[in-house]
Amino acid sequence: MTFNGKILLADDEAHIRKFVALLLRKVGSPTLVEARDGQEAVEAYARENPDLVLLDVSMPVLDGIQALDRIRRADAEAVVIMLTSLTNRQTIEDCLRLGAVGYLRKDLPHPELLAELQRLITENFENPEATPPPAT
Repeated sequence: MTFNGKILLADDEAHIRKFVALLLRKVGSPTLVEARDGQEAVEAYARENPDLVLLDVSMPVLDGIQALDRIRRADAEAVVIMLTSLTNRQTIEDCLRLGAVGYLRKDLPHPELLAELQRLITENFENPEATPPPAT
């Protein structure tokens, strides 16, 4: 699947934003909006109305969980994928409970991270009418 929508990428580390932006170019030609902290992410979401949000868990001002909560309260249909290098199961469960559609481990090898990103995008943006019905 090729994804050409608008993506909000929020991470406090510039090198991570650059790395993820490179991965996103492998899944299509999305328009990218960047934020450096959770507060910027919430403001950018309201201003830009992106199709997809990639949100780091650990950020200053507002952390990713707080930003996720505010984004989802403002738009219950927001598609948010969390980015994390944490393996804390409780944090991941909290994000999923608040409405994140999934999470990406930033420390995965490139090919695995790209495959997981593609899988999450396909699951959330594939046109169901284009999918043939299952064989019976």
